[in-house]
Amino acid sequence: MKLDYDKLGGLVPAIVQDQGTGQVLMMAFMNPEAFQETLGSGLAVFYSRSRKRLWRKGEQSGHRLLVREIKVDCDADAVLLRVEAQGGGTCHEGYRSCFFRRLDPDGRPEVVEPPTFDPAAVYGAAEEEDR
Repeated sequence: MKLDYDKLGGLVPAIVQDQGTGQVLMMAFMNPEAFQETLGSGLAVFYSRSRKRLWRKGEQSGHRLLVREIKVDCDADAVLLRVEAQGGGTCHEGYRSCFFRRLDPDGRPEVVEPPTFDPAAVYGAAEEEDR
């Protein structure tokens, strides 16, 4: 299947969902190379817009995402990765999911799930973009 990378300047959004629970873990972007490497390796690989290079999820933390299923939306311009998450969490801030906050009725964020790991222990003093 040919994905439409043109709409977002060479990228497609990749929504990552836990295969067992259905929880949305994160959203990232893929370029053609990241998508092909994901297909070939069975591990989630993304394109880091800040680093301008491939980002192999878990390359520093060990929190890898084993891809169990890939779905493509009707316009072929977004993908859904159903994964088995390995490690303490997906979010570099120490949570299982990057979606650990919700907005209250006044628009203020509130944390709605507990952290699952200590980011300082995993990443040390690394800059956020290196996570």
